[in-house]
Amino acid sequence: MSFATWFGFAVSAIIIALSPGSGAVLSMSHGLSYGVKKASATVMGLQLGLLLVLFIAGAGVGSLLLASEVAFNIVKTVGALYLIYLGLSQWRAKVKEGAEVEVASRAAVPSVKRRLLAGFLTNATNPKGIIFMVAVLPQFITQGEPVLPQLLILAATMVTIDMTVMHGYAFLASTMQGYFRDARAMRLQNRVFGGLLMGVGAALFFVKRNA
Repeated sequence: MSFATWFGFAVSAIIIALSPGSGAVLSMSHGLSYGVKKASATVMGLQLGLLLVLFIAGAGVGSLLLASEVAFNIVKTVGALYLIYLGLSQWRAKVKEGAEVEVASRAAVPSVKRRLLAGFLTNATNPKGIIFMVAVLPQFITQGEPVLPQLLILAATMVTIDMTVMHGYAFLASTMQGYFRDARAMRLQNRVFGGLLMGVGAALFFVKRNA
């Protein structure tokens, strides 16, 4: 793999990472709700899901998935419903009044395992990510050279970039925590991000295999 090929992939990865999507919304939501340190587990989950999609595309399984309407619709539906579930859960999250707000918010932080799983499933069941990988990844694989080393280089590049960007989103959101101390503001925060997650989930139902 030449430097020019790698650089072209890195630029593509930066553009995709910066584009608003379910991963960015989830990172901002957890960064604002739990702080950037606790949101790191969510970001790690996103990277695990991203790696799964990348290697599925690299192994050619992604092409088979896109060729099968039934399989594609199953993945699309699972991903859409999961995002809607996350959004609805955040929308309906209970907020206590008065001095108990800060204590309640700390107690409501999901476990590391749940934050990791939320990130993983968000990316692993995203049909737009699968379409992107299947369409773009082969363009950066040099024919005649071993595929696995190239996939490892591309995976390390994409994960490094995406992890940096998602942590950036989480950090920017966490800087606004001071504005969401009272119950009304926390309720508004939950409904804004809950609504965004449900909106992204609903949009996935309209994703086509030939997008």
